[in-house]
Amino acid sequence: MVAERSSRLEVRLVRRGFSDPQAAVGLLGQPWLSGLADDPLLLDALGATADPDLALLGLARLLEALDPAERHTLRDTLTSSKPLRDRLLSVLGASTALGDHLARHPRDWHALVTFELRDIHPGTEDFRRELHQRMRTAGTDRADALRIAYRRCLLTIAARDLSGTTDLPQTAAELADLAGATLQTALEIAADEDPEAAGRCRLAVIGMGKCGGRELNYVSDVDVIFVAEPREGVEEHQAMQAATRLAARMTRLCSDTTGEGTIWPVDANLRPEGRNGPLVRTLASHLAYYQRWAKTWEFQALLKARPVAGDAELGAAYAQATGALVWQAAERDNFVADVQQMRRRVVDAIPAREVDRQLKLGPGGLRDVEFAVQLLQLVHGRTDPRLHSPTTLQALEALSAAGYVGRADAASLDAAYRFLRAMEHRIQLHRLRRTHLVPTDPADLRRLARSLAGHINDDTNADPVAALQREWRRHAVEVRRLHEKLFYRPLLDAVAELPAGVIGLSTEAAKARLEALGYADPAAALRHLSALASGVSRKAAIQRTLLPVLLGWFADSADPDAGLLNFRQVSDALGRTPWYLRLLRDESAAAEQLARVLSAGRLAPDLLLRAPEAVAMLGDPQGLEPRGRAALTQEIQAAVGRAGSAAAGVAAARAVRRRELFRTAAADVLGRFGEEPGAAVDAVGDALTVLNAATLQGALQACVAEWEAANGEFPTRLAVIAMGRFGGQEMGYGSDADVLFVHEPVLGALDQDAAQAAFAVCNQLRTLLAAPSTEPPLLVDADLRPEGRQGPLVRTLGSYEAYYRRWSHVWESQALLRAAPVAGDPGLGARFRALIDPLRYPGVGVPTQDLLEIRRIKARIEAERLPRGADPTTHTKIGRGGLADVEWTVQLLQLQHGHRVPGLRTTRTRAALAAAVEAELVEAEDAAVLDAAWVLASRVRSAVMLVRGRPGDSFPGEARELAGVARYLGYGSGHTGELVDDYRRTTRRARAVVEELFYG
Repeated sequence: MVAERSSRLEVRLVRRGFSDPQAAVGLLGQPWLSGLADDPLLLDALGATADPDLALLGLARLLEALDPAERHTLRDTLTSSKPLRDRLLSVLGASTALGDHLARHPRDWHALVTFELRDIHPGTEDFRRELHQRMRTAGTDRADALRIAYRRCLLTIAARDLSGTTDLPQTAAELADLAGATLQTALEIAADEDPEAAGRCRLAVIGMGKCGGRELNYVSDVDVIFVAEPREGVEEHQAMQAATRLAARMTRLCSDTTGEGTIWPVDANLRPEGRNGPLVRTLASHLAYYQRWAKTWEFQALLKARPVAGDAELGAAYAQATGALVWQAAERDNFVADVQQMRRRVVDAIPAREVDRQLKLGPGGLRDVEFAVQLLQLVHGRTDPRLHSPTTLQALEALSAAGYVGRADAASLDAAYRFLRAMEHRIQLHRLRRTHLVPTDPADLRRLARSLAGHINDDTNADPVAALQREWRRHAVEVRRLHEKLFYRPLLDAVAELPAGVIGLSTEAAKARLEALGYADPAAALRHLSALASGVSRKAAIQRTLLPVLLGWFADSADPDAGLLNFRQVSDALGRTPWYLRLLRDESAAAEQLARVLSAGRLAPDLLLRAPEAVAMLGDPQGLEPRGRAALTQEIQAAVGRAGSAAAGVAAARAVRRRELFRTAAADVLGRFGEEPGAAVDAVGDALTVLNAATLQGALQACVAEWEAANGEFPTRLAVIAMGRFGGQEMGYGSDADVLFVHEPVLGALDQDAAQAAFAVCNQLRTLLAAPSTEPPLLVDADLRPEGRQGPLVRTLGSYEAYYRRWSHVWESQALLRAAPVAGDPGLGARFRALIDPLRYPGVGVPTQDLLEIRRIKARIEAERLPRGADPTTHTKIGRGGLADVEWTVQLLQLQHGHRVPGLRTTRTRAALAAAVEAELVEAEDAAVLDAAWVLASRVRSAVMLVRGRPGDSFPGEARELAGVARYLGYGSGHTGELVDDYRRTTRRARAVVEELFYG
């Protein structure tokens, strides 16, 4: 019968989480626990603890240690009072050390009944006074009494923590206040023991580290600094000797081990000169050291300095005097780099076998949060007193509220820090040992996981250890990511290096800086700055932080005033958009790129201001990568498909084109297409050609769809043939889209109906793409068609064949060298290509008569089409050694040898020139001269369009615009003359080669 009852009890205990039910049954059979096995509330409470077996063992030891009357009282209270039951058992199930304390001092269980702190806010004088009083009335043997009283107070804090009465910040603050009360009591004991010393000096104890920040662990070194002053009539050296005796005795009272163990080590190594310096200094001595000798890390440590014991007036004076020094630390040379290097040294010093178990020092640990927060505080806190809290979570909240850290990032760090600190607390609480290592023993991990069940966003019932590991790793990865993002962002260096007055953007400081940076209109710039930085909004706070750095980036351009104006316009449009502010604040590379784009000219900013959300591209590492034809065509066709008319469809296609024009222009300005000029020109040409081809395809789809909606099935197939720079994949930002339209009636359709339908669609396509709009137009030029403007806009394939067979001129064969299908029916485009290949690559080469005609036309163009007043030495298109010179020379080679040299059968100038070298038609040196001239002229045309926002074939006459062109081409400030000289030299050499190869 007894065995059966024991078996049933074991089953009940297993269900409640006991690991060793047989041992538990044996304990429940002890006389002082008799009858409790039949109390389901007690068993449930035991099962809810971190370690039910440990909780039951601790309860058994406690009851055994009590006298019978006291034992009876505790048993009755346990069964009748749920708050006591939960507090006591939660402590016994989580902490062997506190269980040992209760076994030695069993009457301390009353502290869990009588010592309630719900109505006393941590940190108030009432709380400290209560703790201090309990220290002083602990007994007669002062050293042991101090430890006993400390453990009793610790017992109540742990009980409130484990039962969920307090949260992590409150628990950490209570532990710090308990440390302060302990230090105060120890100092009073030392003064009582040495009244002579106490009469000679005033001594203040300054809490540092987690004690100073009111975020102490259960077991931690308590970092302190001692500051003393002589009492009236006492010589300074005598006072310092007396203060040193008091400080040393106070330290031993807390740090030495007695029969009641150790409280915690008192560590004074953060004092000036560390272990090599005097234990106690006067306030003046402290200040002299910090002003002359202190290292960066010492100012970082002072961030958490707080008087915790001793002379309150002296402690307050110390805090006030050193506090001013803390917020000047960021102005020190290499301040940010020093703090970052110190963090690296901490990580490097961790033994390799411990890195993966380190909660505090390892990557993704508590130190990563603390160092990131402290660095941001020190950099920005010198002008923003809201950031001066010594407590990590309060400082993080202030950084978020002020806009220095994004809300989502701050929330992630806050959650991770709370979890990691809670995990650290539970590990330390078990044996009250100073450790930050996650245990490896399965039983320890299980107890730890169960104690943190309320902190884990996962089911801990099935496998609590696995749930704990997942939660820990999740938070660690997030902390590491955010630490890297916030702690190492280059913007911190830039902000830290600026004079303090500049960050505040006072009128005087801003004006002086603007004038020094070369702003042409400081008054207008000041108005922009005032509009951007005034107010108390999150937007204004972030922009106040960014503007000093942005001003420098703008000043590095040819037109700082335009950059600042453009930034204001973009910020006015996007300033209330959370992702925009987050992008600029958190991604310093994106902020710098935006500054460079906004100050590089008019084209990119104009495109951006029409749809400012494109700024998001700058925050994406792949955001400026050119998109392929397939992806663009798919997006445009989808947008067109959603439109209700041809006009709406073409407008949608033009909107996509505008965004992609900005992507290409921004990438070009930022040098994303490579350092080799020719490769960059080719990349821009490819991107613009693909974009315009996809836009034409979408516009064609929209117009055909509208025609079919009104008339039924479209009666013909259409193809768009790119010509000129479009066909050669060499388009510039201001290039028109030269095209031919070809159609082919479908089977059964009347030729007249097909021609009318094709004309209607192509004409509408041209009109809609060029129509006035907020989107940049795409001018579709069909003047290279047979008979030019006098001929029909669209011809059938057969009509083209008849015309070219009978009427074609040599210049038309030359123009067809760049023809390439880009939109419409692919099969029809391929048939058109097959039709024109014999014309552009004639098997007989170029007859003498045609060669003379080509040269005559070229000479006529040079003589008649150069704009009046234009300098032929700097005109990029028709001028000496410019684009036309090189292209006509290459095209002549294609006409002459294309039928036998496959490499010449390309629409691209540079590719054909390279093929001519390979075929030994041109000397490599001559080809290099031509290539260099063509690339330089192409880059100048792109630069003119980027800077002015409108196309031009000559260098700008306005000085700032010319300087902008020079900056794009890699010439520094003041070197525009060198650019023009280099251009003339390069094109002069090219012209000499053209004279030889083209004119013979």
